[in-house]
Amino acid sequence: MKIEIISGSPRHESITVRVAQFLQKYLSETATHEVNLLDVRDFPLPAIQKVWTSIEAVPAEWKSLGERVFSADAFILVTPEFNGGYSPALKNLLDHFPKQSHKPFGIVTASVGAMGGMRASQQMLLLVGALFGIVSPQMLITPLVDKKFDAEGNLLDEGFLKQIEVFIKEYLWLAEKLVK
Repeated sequence: MKIEIISGSPRHESITVRVAQFLQKYLSETATHEVNLLDVRDFPLPAIQKVWTSIEAVPAEWKSLGERVFSADAFILVTPEFNGGYSPALKNLLDHFPKQSHKPFGIVTASVGAMGGMRASQQMLLLVGALFGIVSPQMLITPLVDKKFDAEGNLLDEGFLKQIEVFIKEYLWLAEKLVK
């Protein structure tokens, strides 16, 4: 199975990407699946003008991105919380590739605040449904992300590992049932 972890923070000094980096390393070391990290900062898409429903419809300059999205079997979306919602950059990327029918999705939010992006996670539940994806009910909400992961995506707070393991276990259970 090919899993794309999408880091949805467009900020140059993203703290959210730390969680995505950790998950990519952790899954690569503990699971037998191909796990990639797709960072929205590497794909500064223009505001949505046209959706791409097949690899043939993707313009040449975005073909590598299109290949990654269309070939992915499953996704983990990692987003900061912006004004109570998920990242507009993440939404813009997903809007370019609107239908991900029956693909499993994991939801991860991160914030330097105590709520960890909880409000964004609730909105992402609606987003995944609109993409025709199937969301894992076990989300990973990451409060005080700057205290839990260092700048290289290494876990600083070993007490948070249990929550990560539960998220991964439940996400992989769903993904492995759906992707055969």
